[in-house]
Amino acid sequence: MIVAANRVPITKGYEQEFEKRFERRLGAVDKTPGFIRNEVLRPIVGDHYVVLTYWESREAFEAWTQSESFRLAHANPAPKEMFAGRSQLEMHEVILVSEKKS
Repeated sequence: MIVAANRVPITKGYEQEFEKRFERRLGAVDKTPGFIRNEVLRPIVGDHYVVLTYWESREAFEAWTQSESFRLAHANPAPKEMFAGRSQLEMHEVILVSEKKS
């Protein structure tokens, strides 16, 4: 499993608008082969949101980024003023999962 982590710096005052964009999203990624889940993390310290997308494989993620669904999901870009800088994409392979035992 891999995780695509997108660190997104948001300008003060645009936080709610940024979050609402995810609430109103089309959900096209949810139906994509290899997709596992999506998480949007609100910063408690700092100004970067983190958008995590979990995939069965890197190939599945890359196929999504080349798909028509991806293009449609990103067809209505946010205003440039919303961003306090460039977002940074990181990819990680999950090598260990630890969860609370019942």
